[in-house]
Amino acid sequence: MIMSPKHKQPASRSPWPLRDGIRTPADLSPLAEVRLRRLTIDEALPRLDQHLHDAFVAGLHQVKVIHGKGTGTLRKAAEKYLSGHPLVKSFRPGEYGEGGIGVTMVTLADK
Repeated sequence: MIMSPKHKQPASRSPWPLRDGIRTPADLSPLAEVRLRRLTIDEALPRLDQHLHDAFVAGLHQVKVIHGKGTGTLRKAAEKYLSGHPLVKSFRPGEYGEGGIGVTMVTLADK
């Protein structure tokens, strides 16, 4: 089938679409949390590091780290890692309605 010049290929969609040149919270929502459940510590910490970097570059101020409740091993490893991370200003356990002890809320450092 021959396509006429009127039919163009669809433009590739950016993973971060802009609205009037400004990123909206909906555009950044994939960076607002990182899911580490069911990962080993060796798998989870590099993913957490990359996610913190991406969220910081995107200008987010807070990230939810979902590690699950389980035995607490992944939570403890994540908290130890966060305590020495240069992009982390502070962190705390999740509160009721945020995921409780199954999540850690991280406040990122200012740019």
